[in-house]
Amino acid sequence: MRALDAQHYWLSARFEHRDGWDPERYPFNLPVLRGLDELTFHPKVTFLVGENGSGKSTLIEALAVAWGFNPEGGGKNFSFGTRASHSDLHRFVRPVRGVRRPKDGYFLRAESFFNVGTQIEALDREPFGGPPIIDGYGGVSLHEQSHGESFLALLEHRFHGGGVYILDEPEAALSPSRQLSFLARMHALIGEASQFIIATHSPIILGYPDAWIYQATPSGLDRIDYEDTDHFQITRGFLNRRETFLDVLLAENEG
Repeated sequence: MRALDAQHYWLSARFEHRDGWDPERYPFNLPVLRGLDELTFHPKVTFLVGENGSGKSTLIEALAVAWGFNPEGGGKNFSFGTRASHSDLHRFVRPVRGVRRPKDGYFLRAESFFNVGTQIEALDREPFGGPPIIDGYGGVSLHEQSHGESFLALLEHRFHGGGVYILDEPEAALSPSRQLSFLARMHALIGEASQFIIATHSPIILGYPDAWIYQATPSGLDRIDYEDTDHFQITRGFLNRRETFLDVLLAENEG
């Protein structure tokens, strides 16, 4: 095994187009799934990007559930549910695993992270006899921190390294400077043999150099370079020509 592959816990996800896979109905009719038979992962970081409605969050949710995580997020020991909103896609995903088994793992969904914090508090009230679960998150209730602080507490204290971490839009609660902090912490965890799969809209997070990027298009998923992503090009264009962009956009709305 090459050194690059030492932390390659998840090699690929195979999509089984068997009975029940109906390309005319949700979620199988999402653009992100068109022509998708197998999705190969980078041993360090794999990014999924695309427009709203392309299906990247549905896809990453299915990947997380297929790997063994709770649909609403958390570690593999989390089994709570507040609303069964996940699709059936995970039933058609077959993980192709590497030889080495991860020691840790976590699924982060920005939209349901509040529910995870509530579950942690509930578990802390149960008489397990061991140290409080919240100690593994920095010792402070996630509800007593800002959204961004709780995200970073998760990264700093709960992610131990040597694991598979699946994140859906982690930038949702992070300022640009905190997104840079996120990159630094992610890089440290990668140095501790971790593998990340991330759906994101952030051109900052997307800029991590040792990664593969898959962009959802109307015809399916395409692996592309960072500078070719819509996120990078639109952000760069706006920052370089802000007045021109605004003149055109505002003029269109006034019309």
